[in-house]
Amino acid sequence: MPEIFSLDVDTLGDLKPLNQVVFSLGSNQGDSIEILQAAVDRLAETPNLIMVDVSSVYRTTPVDNVDQPDFLNIVVIADSTLEPLTLLQRCQAIEDAYGRVRDPGNPHGPRTLDIDLIQVGSRSADSEELILPHPRAQQRAFVLVPWLEIDRRAALPAGSVDDLVATMDTSGVSRLRDVSIIKS
Repeated sequence: MPEIFSLDVDTLGDLKPLNQVVFSLGSNQGDSIEILQAAVDRLAETPNLIMVDVSSVYRTTPVDNVDQPDFLNIVVIADSTLEPLTLLQRCQAIEDAYGRVRDPGNPHGPRTLDIDLIQVGSRSADSEELILPHPRAQQRAFVLVPWLEIDRRAALPAGSVDDLVATMDTSGVSRLRDVSIIKS
């Protein structure tokens, strides 16, 4: 009689770990709501990426370069077996498709779409292309407030997102009640 939980070892050979992935999306050029919805739709179309939740839309004051329009920001949580660099490349391809212009002289300037890879499970990376977890996420209310909305247990190496939010100025972050982005 076979064991109830017997596994065929050959079927486990190509399994990859499933990681929770946290993305922060923002836009302050063009029709930001339409662009954010399209970006979420494109993320949802990504093979081996399963959408879990999308935060409310937040209007946020620009950080570092305040001489530009306010941003609309959301956080997306997904599950994925993809490697972090593959996820980053997908984010950049989506940004490019929606007219993202990278200006090295003004890295915090206005943009049609910005997708930051905040966290990929407990994975860490420190290369020229990617640093994980995102090195400034713990200082950014426009990331932490929407993230906390959809994951009360969220944490970064610096501490729980709840504790981090409690110690920061969130006055530049306001939830928009009349719009939403739909999880595809």
